[in-house]
Amino acid sequence: MQQCYLLENIFLGELNMEARVKWVEGLSFLGESASGHQVMMDGNSGDKAPSPMEMVLMAVGGCSSVDVVSILQKGRHDVKGCEVKLTSQRRDEAPRYFTHINLHFIVTGTDLTEKAVERAVQLSAEKYCSVSLMLEKAVKVTHSFEIQNQ
Repeated sequence: MQQCYLLENIFLGELNMEARVKWVEGLSFLGESASGHQVMMDGNSGDKAPSPMEMVLMAVGGCSSVDVVSILQKGRHDVKGCEVKLTSQRRDEAPRYFTHINLHFIVTGTDLTEKAVERAVQLSAEKYCSVSLMLEKAVKVTHSFEIQNQ
């Protein structure tokens, strides 16, 4: 007999996004988005797949990178590459949540200016990256960048 327990009715409006996570074996889990994309996660120090905390780190990097590239392209800048190196600090004791995350962008292109890249990173940080803006409620999030002109 299946039983469902509602701990708290938290949805006051329309749902905007859904996903599910299913236990596979050991501490491995399969996440699936409503769009059908799947990703493995491993709670055992990331032995078989990224840990959920590594996924959070990659999510903020991916979200902000999309913004930076999009903003530069819309400004008609010749972007050839964008990589973000993420470093973080976590609490020593449980719960081991992030206390600081730095996103360091390495943007490659032709004739990229410091002003343009700085603007793109700043707009992502302050206006567009929903993951970063959400995390900033509890975590110190900083940004840095370098430019590699070809």
